[in-house]
Amino acid sequence: MVKRILSSLALLPILFYVLINGGLPLYIGVFVVSVIGFREFYLAFRLKGINVVTCLGYITSAVFFLFFVFRVGINYINALILLLFFISSILLFSEKYNVIDIAITLLGIIYIPYFMSHIVLIKDGIQGDFIWLIFIIAWMTDTFAYFSGYFFGKHKLIPKVSPKKTVEGSIGGIIGSIISCVIFGYLTNQNVLDMVIIGFMGSIFAQVGDLFASSVKRFVNIKDYGKLIPGHGGILDRFDSIIFTAPVVYHYVSIFIK
Repeated sequence: MVKRILSSLALLPILFYVLINGGLPLYIGVFVVSVIGFREFYLAFRLKGINVVTCLGYITSAVFFLFFVFRVGINYINALILLLFFISSILLFSEKYNVIDIAITLLGIIYIPYFMSHIVLIKDGIQGDFIWLIFIIAWMTDTFAYFSGYFFGKHKLIPKVSPKKTVEGSIGGIIGSIISCVIFGYLTNQNVLDMVIIGFMGSIFAQVGDLFASSVKRFVNIKDYGKLIPGHGGILDRFDSIIFTAPVVYHYVSIFIK
């Protein structure tokens, strides 16, 4: 626990600097996290003998980085996804890769660099302040879920995936996310109903992101994705909820608030 707290305190100033300033520091940050995250994802599935096409993941992360630097629109990003699917289909013609290899490769690309790209899209394409909602929702869901589960948890949520998570903890996480979003909305003059909805939806996706990461780790039989962050594990261990929350915040804000 001490390592976990110290690691968080050491990383928070860097995170705040990147989120406040945006621009190139944010692009580089998302790029680095995407590359490391995809490597962790690849190594995890390699333990199961799955031959992920890692070069596609790295190239995709690099292309996203260039898109952000030169402010290329989201339509080009969607076109890139289509191109990647086409390239992956061609790779099936060789004997080196099978359908499972390609499927996991595409899953990793969508899960990590594509989902992570929404952090930049919020900062550059909508209103910069909304980027804080991603981290508020993820962190408050995790914090309130932990304490709610610790004090009130009696009913297991999905024990086969995550034995320690409880229904009470999940509900507490949702409530904490909503309260935090409403406070954020009050401070930034946002509609309260919008903040309630985005806090509710975001918390659910954050918890699903956490459970998704746990499901993968259980499938490949590992405890953590890595040891990069003392007390937390790897990048994917720390960003699992954030990865799922970012697209939700982006699409809700762009459709219903902007």
